[in-house]
Formats: sequence, C-alpha cells, structure tokens
Amino acid sequence: MIEMSPELATILMFSSLLVGIFMGHPLAFVLGGIAVIFGVLGWGCGALSLFMSRIDGTLTDYVLVSIPLFIFMAQLLSKAGVAETIFEAVRHLFGPIRGGVAIAVVVVSTLFAACTGITGAACVTMGLLALPIMVRYGYNKRLAAGCIAGSSSLGILIPPSIMLIVMAEQSGETVGRLFAAAIIPGLILSTLFISYILYKCWRYPDWGPALSPEERAKVSKKQLTIMILKGTFPPVILIIGVLGSIFAGIATPTEAAGVGAFLSFVLMVAYGRFTWKDLYEVVILTARTTSMAIIILIGATCFTGVFLGLGGGDVVRELILGVGFGKWGTFIIMMCILFVLGMFLDWIAIIMITFPVFLPIAQSLGFDLLFFVVAVAVMLQPSFNTPPFGYNLFYLKGIAPPEVSTTDIYLGAIPFWELMEVGLVICCVFPKTITWLPTILVK
Repeated sequence: MIEMSPELATILMFSSLLVGIFMGHPLAFVLGGIAVIFGVLGWGCGALSLFMSRIDGTLTDYVLVSIPLFIFMAQLLSKAGVAETIFEAVRHLFGPIRGGVAIAVVVVSTLFAACTGITGAACVTMGLLALPIMVRYGYNKRLAAGCIAGSSSLGILIPPSIMLIVMAEQSGETVGRLFAAAIIPGLILSTLFISYILYKCWRYPDWGPALSPEERAKVSKKQLTIMILKGTFPPVILIIGVLGSIFAGIATPTEAAGVGAFLSFVLMVAYGRFTWKDLYEVVILTARTTSMAIIILIGATCFTGVFLGLGGGDVVRELILGVGFGKWGTFIIMMCILFVLGMFLDWIAIIMITFPVFLPIAQSLGFDLLFFVVAVAVMLQPSFNTPPFGYNLFYLKGIAPPEVSTTDIYLGAIPFWELMEVGLVICCVFPKTITWLPTILVK
C-alpha cells in the first residue's frame, strides 16, 4: 500500500483516465483498470471486496432490468420500419415549406425518441433516410447534418430514456417522476431546433428548398392523410402503452419495458416486416448493446468507489464550493464540468462519477433534486455532438454520402448543441418546465 493525499489521488486518477482514453482503449476497461490499480495501491488486496460489493449491487438492481427490454424494443422498432413510415408522411406534410425535410427529421426524431430511448438507432436511421434526400434537394450540408445529429440525441432525454433509468438508480428519484419531468425539456429542445431551421431557411432560402410542385403532386391529400395515420397511430399507441402504464401506476418501469417490447413485436408483425432472421439480429444487437452498457456501469462503479474512498469526492466538492460563486454560480461550474466531461466520456461514466459528488452539493445549495437531475440530463445532450468523441458525429460520418464531409458534420452540429444549452437556460429560468408535469402525471 502507498500513502497518497486525496489531492494527489484525484489528479492521478483523472490524468490516467484521460491518458487511457486518448490511447484508444475501451472506456469500461480504462475505468475498471484504473480502479484496480489505485484500489490496490491505496488499500491492498482488500480493495477487491469493495469491487465485488459494488458489482453485485449493480448486477442485482431490479430497475436496470428495464435497460435490455428498452433496447430490445428500440431494435424491434428499427427493424419494423416505423421511422421510415413516419418520415415519409411527415416529409410530405412539411414539404411545401422551406426546410420542410429538416423539420420532418426533428419531428420524427422526437417521436422516435418517445418510442425507443436510444440515440444511436435514431441517428443512423435518420441519416440513412433523410441525409441523401436533403443532399439531393440541395439543402445546406451543414444544416442537414446538424439537424440529424442534434435531434437524434433527444433519445436519451425524452422518455423512455435509458439514461434517465440510470439516473434514477443513482439519485434515488423514481423513474416515473424523471420520465415525466423530462418531457417538457425534450419538447423545448425540439421546438428550438425547428425554430432554428425555420429562421435559417427564411434568412437563406437556398439552405432548405421546399419540395417542388411536381414532387408534392405525387401524393394527394387523401393519400397523405392515410400515410400520417398509418405512420403515427401505432407509435402513439406504443407511447401510451409504455409511459401511460408508468404514470398511471399500473406498471413499474421494468414491467412497462416488457409491455413496450411486446407491442413493438406486434408492430413489427403488423407492418409485415417480421422474419426470423431479423428477430435473431435484434436479439444479438440487444445482447451486444446491453453488455456494453453493463460493462461500462461495472467499470464506472468500481472507479467511483475507489475515487470516493481515496477522498477524491471531498477534494472536488471543496474545490467547487470554495470558489464562492453562490448557488447559481456553483450550478454553472458543475454544468461546465459536465460539458467538458461530455467531450471525452460516455454519459454512463459521467453519471456514475459525478452524481456522488454533485448531488450532495446541489442539495446543500437548496436545489430541488428532481430539477437538478433533469438539468444534468439536458446538459448531457451536447455530449453526443461535441468533438472529439461525440458519438453522433461518428455515426453520421459512417453513413453519410461522399458529398458530406467530416467538417460539414462537425460544424453543422455546433448550432444544435448551442441550442441545447439555450434549452437548459430556459429550464433554469422557468423551473416549472421540469417540476410541474410530475405533479400531474405521476400517481
């Protein structure tokens, strides 16, 4: 065992974390490896009992059972072609106005987020569906890429969100209250995205041309109505089935996730997209995604246990409070820390590392716990769109047409993660946007 001050342990652990990430090693193994090294250095082999205890607590948490079920639901919906059906209807609905296809992307991403809670699936799906169309119609490439990267990140905010489930498990808040509290902030961000698209296409008409009269004439009003009903009615039933059962107190989040998975399977059959091959692929993808999430959770919980045990939490807490910026100044500092961490770490790791430190600070300053947790959720939205490790940027680059460069994607995403921060400011100025709906919906 080696004696080290809490300050030294804090510096060395975070420095090692950054080195491991920039060397390209998987985040879960970086977190777990650092935990083992510093745990053994600090406490000897006795650290292993701490790891077993924290891992067991993570793997036996009943709430986390809903994660694979929601992932399974998202994969089924993706195979069912729900997003394609909705997009085709909404594209023709908003097509007559400038930027209509980009607006359709935001609307469909919002609906898809309310069905799945998965960001990657929305980004890839909308990238494959909408980006080639917008490029063909002559849309500004940065606007086209940005609206997809920005709006697809709503999947981790709008319920049923896997991120909110992990936040509930870490904060002690109920999943139902967090789900209800995140609805209005998610809609605020969606509205900001649409407003930005409308403004840019009004200011620069060539950025988002409307559909041509010939294109609009291909679909009659009757056909459009049928397309809208066919595209939106089944997902609405799914949303009501999952969220409605939670808010009404009929089912726990885990049980509601099972209901959602079943309804998604029914939709897959109803849309005529069911095959045994696709079902096999869905199961494999669900297993892979769930395994990745759980491994990161395990690595992060071990890292957090060692970090807090060596006094790192006290160091960070004293550093933040010692600045003396008051309640909202301290809040801004914590949000800035989250933003910077989001440029390098996965949201799971950020939650596991920061919540044990930030939540006591927030409560000591008089913040409502529900408000603060959802504010963190909003602040983590940009993490999918900020370089160097923004996941949506990589997803989009992987499926983008050759005409859309990496620079177009990176620069196109900037206005949208800036709008996410504007959304957070709105929620802070009007905290009822977060705290009001849970008092109405959650029984």
